[in-house]
Amino acid sequence: MRVYLDNAATTPLDKEVFDAMAPFMLEHFGNPSSIHSHGREVRAAIENARKTVAHLLNTSPAEVFFTSGGTEADNSAIVCTIRSLNIKHAISSQLEHHAVLHTLESLAKSDELELSFIRHDDRGVLDLEHLEEMLASQPQTFVSVMHANNELGNLNDIEAIGALCKKYNAIFHSDTVQTMGHYKHDLQTLGANFIVGSAHKFHGPKGVGFLYTDASLKVQPLIHGGAQERNMRGGTENVYGIIGLAKALEIAYRDMAEHQQHIQMLKDRLIFKLREQLEDVSFNGMSEFGDKSLYTVLNVSLPPSEINEMLLFSLDINKISASGGSACSSGANAGSHVLRAINADPDRGSVRFSFSKYNTAEEVDYVAEKVAQLYKKVTV
Repeated sequence: MRVYLDNAATTPLDKEVFDAMAPFMLEHFGNPSSIHSHGREVRAAIENARKTVAHLLNTSPAEVFFTSGGTEADNSAIVCTIRSLNIKHAISSQLEHHAVLHTLESLAKSDELELSFIRHDDRGVLDLEHLEEMLASQPQTFVSVMHANNELGNLNDIEAIGALCKKYNAIFHSDTVQTMGHYKHDLQTLGANFIVGSAHKFHGPKGVGFLYTDASLKVQPLIHGGAQERNMRGGTENVYGIIGLAKALEIAYRDMAEHQQHIQMLKDRLIFKLREQLEDVSFNGMSEFGDKSLYTVLNVSLPPSEINEMLLFSLDINKISASGGSACSSGANAGSHVLRAINADPDRGSVRFSFSKYNTAEEVDYVAEKVAQLYKKVTV
């Protein structure tokens, strides 16, 4: 059996999505900026995709801009807003994805702004009272807090954060990459000025994402050189990627309740099986709690052992694909900045299992069995 449990890194492409994309790979090849019929038919398809995304998010198509993915969308929201509006103070958390954290740190290093961090506990739960204290003392602040942590799975109350930002006239950006397509986002009630999506996180193609931008904020583009995306992003559009993104999000919303139930069952089953077969197993962050974490992510803390250094390699040998933190940092020796921030025990092994609609109970049982076997071998 070969098991893929690294869906927080990327998901397999849905066949329905591929079928929607294929004509724009082979038949409808015109440049959407061209005025002839070949270009116009492709332009119409892009705008229909934009309308689809806007409808699902309950916003205007004029506020949806397609990007190369979540990283570009996050960078655009942060850099363009801070520079266009001359913002001098930003608040974030030390648990953010590097697409956010490194971008803000770069701006702070160049003295473009002062950067503050919200306190959190050893489970990674943010202190919203501390956030309010900082907002009350710092006018015209940019706040960036992710909806769900990509490593721990912790869900943040972005509705409450949005309400605090509105109360103190702050601008609120939320990295919603891990929750887009898995939870519904109603932009009429959410209170965020910016949210983002990346298609490959919800069974769409890689290399395409989007940024929702509050139309009341007048910001300059990050990428210059063309009038594409309503003058907000230069460069010829990734046409079939955009078509695939819209289709994938449409499917995700259509089947969301069914998939939530199925995937939560798999996550609960793996928690039960691991606890049943291993004495010393726990879970990082809030990932074991169904109402406080992504139903797609489980971050497991395994006993101190000589196997921990080669844990992911050992799982791979057993045909199990998983992650030791954020996949976007794979290959680096620095380890997980998120696990360090929550003071995770460095002697314990940590592995992130992340699920999708294509996983099965049989796969979960196999993974639990193989993990237990690995640790029993070195403890007997």
